Amino acid sequence: MRWETLTTNEVAALDRDIPVVLNVAAIEQHGPHLPLETDAVIGDHFLQALEARLGDRVLILPQVKVCCSEHHMDFAGTLSVRHETFLAYVGDILESVVRHGFRNIVLFNSHGGNQAIGQVLLETFGTKHRDCRVAFLTWWRLAAKELGTIRESSFAGVNHACEFETSLMLLGAPASVRTALVSGMSYVGTHDWANADMILPARGALFRSMHEMSGGTGVVGDPSLATREKGEQITAAVVEQLAHVVETIRRR
Repeated sequence: MRWETLTTNEVAALDRDIPVVLNVAAIEQHGPHLPLETDAVIGDHFLQALEARLGDRVLILPQVKVCCSEHHMDFAGTLSVRHETFLAYVGDILESVVRHGFRNIVLFNSHGGNQAIGQVLLETFGTKHRDCRVAFLTWWRLAAKELGTIRESSFAGVNHACEFETSLMLLGAPASVRTALVSGMSYVGTHDWANADMILPARGALFRSMHEMSGGTGVVGDPSLATREKGEQITAAVVEQLAHVVETIRRR
């Protein structure tokens, strides 16, 4: 069910234990071959599949599309908000949800730049609302074990506008992929302890802009290995794990 399509009476009649899911995404550059809305499209793509699977056992909030993308601002078209803005705005949305009596909340993230502040929100909001069960999930971390068997690229091949994201767009929004502009592997490593990709995390963190990491291309990874079929496999793996979280968070 979608929150915004219901009437006020229909929301009032819902079981307050129903899990409520909010996708936080991004509007930012994704190299020459993917649109600015990629993270938002991917986030909604997963939630459409979740809704098809769970139906009225899940309640999906309106997506928050513009989030924390300062590290992409070297590229035209990127939109970003400050971490403080994200914390306040998304926190206020969740406060509204709680004031209406809902207690099981899943923040579902589809953008790397939201991970740190998302964890802060989880801890601050969860501490304030001890009667709630609140989870924060990032799709590639949620299904990292399963995704590791799907990838074909070597280390760093799944990162940004990469094998995985391009595969998902070939499945969810194929007309938006500029296939003639798909490139091969692009990644600028630095210190071995700071090099990472989506499912192979680094030992430590080192700040680098996306322009620096991509060598100016905006692409970090290998989109040339992307296929629609791989997008189907990624979707199945992520939605399986997401459905598991959503269904178990309701069991109190």
